[in-house]
Amino acid sequence: MRNYFILLALLVTIVACKNDTKQQDAAEVAKKEATERADAITFKPFGKEIIANDAIASRSMIAHYKDLKSGDSIPAKVTLKVKEVCQAKGCWMTADLGDGNEVMVKFKDYGFFMPKDIAGQMVIVNGMAYVKEVPVDEQRHYAEDKGATKEEIEKITEPKRTYSFEADGVLLVDTK
Repeated sequence: MRNYFILLALLVTIVACKNDTKQQDAAEVAKKEATERADAITFKPFGKEIIANDAIASRSMIAHYKDLKSGDSIPAKVTLKVKEVCQAKGCWMTADLGDGNEVMVKFKDYGFFMPKDIAGQMVIVNGMAYVKEVPVDEQRHYAEDKGATKEEIEKITEPKRTYSFEADGVLLVDTK
C-alpha cells in the first residue's frame, strides 16, 4: 500500500511539472505574438530618430505630471492620441492624456512640424515633459491658431496651468 502512495505522489508531481511547462510555453508564445504585432506597426518619423519600444501609456504620464511643479521637467517617451494640430503650420499639437486631461506638444527648436490632418491618430513622442503657466496672450494665440472666434478668444482672461511636452522626435502610427 505504501508503494502505491509513493507511486501516486510521483505521478502527481510529474503531471504538475508538465502543466507548469505548458503554461510557461503558452506565456512565451503570447509574448512573442505581442512583440510581432508591435513590430508589424509602421511609423512615419518626424524630428530626431527614435524607436517605438519603451514608450509609456498616456494614462501613466498623468501621475508624473501631477508630481511636477511649474518649471520642473522630466525626460519621457509617451504614446498619445492626437486631439488637435496647429492649422497654420503644424507647429504644435494637443493630445489626450485620459480622464479629461490633455498635453500641449511643441517641437524642439521648431525643427520639424506635423501634418495638419492627424487628429485622432496615435503618436509616440520623445522629449521633455513639463508643467507650464501659460499667459493669457499665449493662450489667445493658440486659440487663434485653432480658428476660435473673436468672442471665444476674448473670454480667455487668466493664466492657465498646463501639461506640456517638448518633443525632439515623433513617430506617427502609419494607418495605411
